Amino acid sequence: MTGTADIMPVFKHRSVISGITVKEAMQRQVVQLPIDTPVTQCVRTIIKFKANAVMVTGPDQTPAGVISKTDIIGAFYAGLSLGTPISDIMVAPPLFCEVQDTLETAIDQMQKNSIHQIYVSSEKKNHVVGQVAYSDIVGLLYRYCRACIRSGRCLTDMETKEIPRLMVKDVMTSGANVCRASDPITQVIEILSGRKLGAVLVSDHSNQTLGIISKTDLVLSYIRGIPLDEPAGSIMNTPVAICLVDTLLSDAIQKMFLFDIHRIFVKKTDKGPVMGVLSLSDATRFRSGTCRACAAARILDNS
Repeated sequence: MTGTADIMPVFKHRSVISGITVKEAMQRQVVQLPIDTPVTQCVRTIIKFKANAVMVTGPDQTPAGVISKTDIIGAFYAGLSLGTPISDIMVAPPLFCEVQDTLETAIDQMQKNSIHQIYVSSEKKNHVVGQVAYSDIVGLLYRYCRACIRSGRCLTDMETKEIPRLMVKDVMTSGANVCRASDPITQVIEILSGRKLGAVLVSDHSNQTLGIISKTDLVLSYIRGIPLDEPAGSIMNTPVAICLVDTLLSDAIQKMFLFDIHRIFVKKTDKGPVMGVLSLSDATRFRSGTCRACAAARILDNS
């Protein structure tokens, strides 16, 4: 006896960005500098364009390397002159993905190499057409979520309450790295470099949070000629951006974009200690939107 066997559904683990290509998220502007540019001009360019990295081009205008804030901070720590050519501190070769690659492929490559952005090329070798960073990917996810038919903008209050929203506590990284206001700048650099961080909190001897020092603050200190033995408190920024653990992820992301920051520190209560940090890279690595409404649609595929 023969018959047609029942066709069982196939379950595929997918994220909300499955199938989306790099082309849909990338920036087309790429900040570039010639290989013989001095570090001082590189720092000014990074500040002017609010860039995390600059592409270094060779005599024939082809990509030769990359200078990131981390590389500049390394030059600061090493005591290099601001007149040093960027060829001495650049990282080569630059890493690329292609416009037709999926965002998941680009994220995998960024995570594997501990970088926050990757350059985009067309089919033509060494032809740079853009770049994609964690902030670009989170921005795309956020736009998709706002347009979703299950978003709070499209549902009634009762329907919205039934949607299991993601909270900051679901995505954040627990713990926070801290230095003392009296610690020298060298120690701040060692903490950031050794633990691959983007920023560190500054506290007093009673563990009260006073401010924050980011890579940008260190880059600015370098170009301003601030000595490495100066106390951390002299270059910190205030106030520290804070949210609570039960804040909606969508609200925290909105706050980061509004204030043009890449991370926000997390507390359990307004007066409690900092217990974690949410960064744009955390939100990207989670590979989700801002709620769990489409979880079933992400994994069920009958094809």
